[in-house]
Amino acid sequence: PHHRHDDDAAAAERARSLLVPVADPEPRAPDEPAVAPVLPGRPVAHRPQVRAVGPQSDAEGGVPCPWCSTLNRPERHYCSRCAMSMTRGEDTPGRLPWWRRVFGARDAESAWAGERPRLRRGFGHIWNWVVAAVVIGLVITLIVNLGAMIQATRDHFAKRAPVGPSSVKASRSYSEHGAPLAFDKLNNTWWGPGIAQAAEGEWLEATFDRPTRLLDLVITPGTSTKPDQLSASALPRQLDAQITLADGKKITRTITLDQGAGGQRRKFRVGEVTSVRFILRSAYGADPKKQVAIAEIEFFGPSSNNT
Repeated sequence: PHHRHDDDAAAAERARSLLVPVADPEPRAPDEPAVAPVLPGRPVAHRPQVRAVGPQSDAEGGVPCPWCSTLNRPERHYCSRCAMSMTRGEDTPGRLPWWRRVFGARDAESAWAGERPRLRRGFGHIWNWVVAAVVIGLVITLIVNLGAMIQATRDHFAKRAPVGPSSVKASRSYSEHGAPLAFDKLNNTWWGPGIAQAAEGEWLEATFDRPTRLLDLVITPGTSTKPDQLSASALPRQLDAQITLADGKKITRTITLDQGAGGQRRKFRVGEVTSVRFILRSAYGADPKKQVAIAEIEFFGPSSNNT
């Protein structure tokens, strides 16, 4: 038995010498969890579903609201947009005119909740005042200018009749070409100041024995209406018409003529005229050897035949 024990120990020693030494394994790191930890959930209050204000998608062909004209389903009793009743009772007041809405009574009875019309604030309220101011301004302007507008309409459609002055005079005249020749109804006679160049400041005046309403004016420049005689004299280009009214008030109008032959008509609408003075300001073809010439000046007023 002793020998057998020694043999087992020797065999174990030989087996141990045949083993390859291996290092002890290092401790492994724990695997990360696939899902990170989270805090416990908190309950969230239920959010009500709010529908946008406006026409409903399934209300096409429905009943329009009598207050805001929004289409609603036929079974609705109150509008989906303004919440007003879909039935307008017989005692429900209609839409007031604009002047009642702008200048409404402040002591009017307040409407009950559910029957109150929509409030117009901001730009809509300002726009009401702007429109009211424009309308009032137009009405005032119309009232103030009504007489002048009626008279202008009458003058536009009135038949014209020639009006002759009771007397005429000039600041100065060329020999045998005095002021009466510019109002003698003949276009082959003429008035000239007897001064070369444009004769600026010289004038020709017509006076009426009673206040007269004048509508049109015809001036024939030069010494004749024939085109081949235009160069015989300088032609008036710009004249100042100084008008004296029956109340003594003076009005000045500027008349610009063309460089052509024949009579030139100009509107000359003014009432209660007692005299008109034509003052020379400039001329066509001014020359040291030429003077300004005016063949004829004609006045036209409303005909007594007008109805």
